Amino acid sequence: MPEEKTSLKQIIKFRKQKLEELRQGGVDPFPHVFKPELTSSEILNNFEQYENQTVTVAGRIMSIRKMGKACFCHIQDQEGRIQLYIRRDDVGEQNYTHFKLCDIGDFIGVKGHVFKTKTGEISIHSETIKILSKSIRPLPIVKEKDGEIFDAFTDKEQRYRQRHLDLIVNPEVKNVFIQRSKIIRSIRSYLDEQGFLEVETPILQPLYGGANARPFTTHHNALDQKFYLRIADELYLKRLIIGGFDKVYEMSKDFRNEGIDRNHNPEFTMLEWYEAYADYEKNMERVEALIKHVAESLDITTVIWNDATIDFSKPFSRKPIFELMNNIFGIDLSNSDEQDLSDLCKKNGLDIERDATYGQLLDELMKHAVEPTLIQPTFVTDYPKAISPLAKAHRNGNPELVERFELFIAGTEFANSFTELNDPIDQRERFELQGKLLQEGDEEAHPIDEQFLEAMETGMPPTGGVGIGIDRLVMLMTGQRFIKDVILFPTLRSL
Repeated sequence: MPEEKTSLKQIIKFRKQKLEELRQGGVDPFPHVFKPELTSSEILNNFEQYENQTVTVAGRIMSIRKMGKACFCHIQDQEGRIQLYIRRDDVGEQNYTHFKLCDIGDFIGVKGHVFKTKTGEISIHSETIKILSKSIRPLPIVKEKDGEIFDAFTDKEQRYRQRHLDLIVNPEVKNVFIQRSKIIRSIRSYLDEQGFLEVETPILQPLYGGANARPFTTHHNALDQKFYLRIADELYLKRLIIGGFDKVYEMSKDFRNEGIDRNHNPEFTMLEWYEAYADYEKNMERVEALIKHVAESLDITTVIWNDATIDFSKPFSRKPIFELMNNIFGIDLSNSDEQDLSDLCKKNGLDIERDATYGQLLDELMKHAVEPTLIQPTFVTDYPKAISPLAKAHRNGNPELVERFELFIAGTEFANSFTELNDPIDQRERFELQGKLLQEGDEEAHPIDEQFLEAMETGMPPTGGVGIGIDRLVMLMTGQRFIKDVILFPTLRSL
């Protein structure tokens, strides 16, 4: 009875029966080791070299076409698929009988010579065959005819929950994560070449900090103490700058107890670096150079993302935040207060909280009107101090501005950077202001970190700091619209 017409319970029962038949026939269906010599792509891409040569390959059976005394099947390895021709007279009657107990999803190893079929398909004429793993649970049924896919495993939720099946049945998904690995290696190579030291800082922290975000909390039983999963690496990395390292970076998992959407996952990968004697101007140069380095490593100069063609070959723009906002709204917002911003939000039909802070109101206006206009890479600079508690006051003399930028591409933020605040008295005042907001119910306000303040009081050199969201950068470079498509195991609601 064809598997697609039977229940899952029946399929598993039939496959367990086949498993038992193999064992009774003296076959170990789960051997310890097998040593393939070549991958499918090595053979397919170098046919002239391997034609009529004996090769050893292994992979998962993805299709079987049985014809009595012979059969064709396709196996899939990490590199792709290749066809096998298996004939009873070549592999022996007993081995052929055992092979007939195989199903789609089983792993097999094969030794044979390379040839082309009458239809021109590069294949392996099998001489020996070994079962490497018997699949008990069937794969999603994907039918293919004349190059057209039917009944594909396309349900997004199912693909995220069962990523192993997604990678098996939709092997093109692997390319995204191969590219992700290349991007991360490229980032490391750039920073290493620039003299940065890669370091590791705590994930479990007695006090969270370095960003405005709501943390995850946990409890350490032996210490009987509350801990937080880090929301950022910033304050620990700055301590290393204080301690005498001039250039440090960390590629880390951070955690923020916030909403989930196409650009946000509670667990995400962040790159942060800090450089002594640098400022936000130097950081802009480095961020632009880094992103262009990554694009070059992938051999691309443009990508299409969010229906826009992004060109990495041109210089990135630099625009002050209030210049952008003033141009959009037609009024000068640089001296506005909470009431002014609240009125403007209401005028533009934005749904805001009744007790929204100045920073939250400004953020809503940015998201609504300004960010969608920032298509090509643009550094938005010179933010108000009220929303940048860790950034240094602007050297232009305006006490309400700080030296900070965010990089936007196709309407999405990719990087955040400051000329870091290194005046411990100023830092304490800003922490205290954030502490008041926290007491008033702003769950994303920054807590007061006395240990960091003590470290800063020891003396911190002028410093530039950068944070880049790796997941979003991978989305951009691979053309993916949803963050879950670049995270192998994204956070999902329990069923």
